[in-house]
Amino acid sequence: MSKVSLDTLKSAFSEKAVGLNGAGSEMEKPLPEPKIDKLGRSYATGKRKDAIARVWIKPGTGKVVVNGRDSAIYFARPVLRMLINQPFAVVNRIEQYDVTCTVCGGGLSGQAGAVRHGISKALTYYEPGLRAVLKKEGFLTRDARVVERKKYGHKKARRSFQFSKR
Repeated sequence: MSKVSLDTLKSAFSEKAVGLNGAGSEMEKPLPEPKIDKLGRSYATGKRKDAIARVWIKPGTGKVVVNGRDSAIYFARPVLRMLINQPFAVVNRIEQYDVTCTVCGGGLSGQAGAVRHGISKALTYYEPGLRAVLKKEGFLTRDARVVERKKYGHKKARRSFQFSKR
């Protein structure tokens, strides 16, 4: 066995590291192609609780239509409208896209969350460069929390029947 000094090992590893890092840092992964249909729209499906939203976005004036109605009428509470506009605010695209969506299932809160999820996904399909920002904010993650099921011997999921001493 030949003895190798510590200095020769250090120099050998530093040369390999320079060769790998030098080539790897210059070659960045290209962004995927935008997914746009022939009408100039991007489509995505958003989900939250029991609600499912089908969302189409295209460049426009910032008009949001939900189930054929304006978002201000459909989502009367300001909190729900703010929830829908969060993805646009994070990526500085307020009033640059028109949104058309159909929502079914669940309540208004779950539907607003589903629309937000769908808008975020559709934005990443239209502009793939926005994915990192939206993912960091957590808008691309499907919120898996759903209602806990009712158990037998209980009034609800955890609530028991009232106990009677006599």
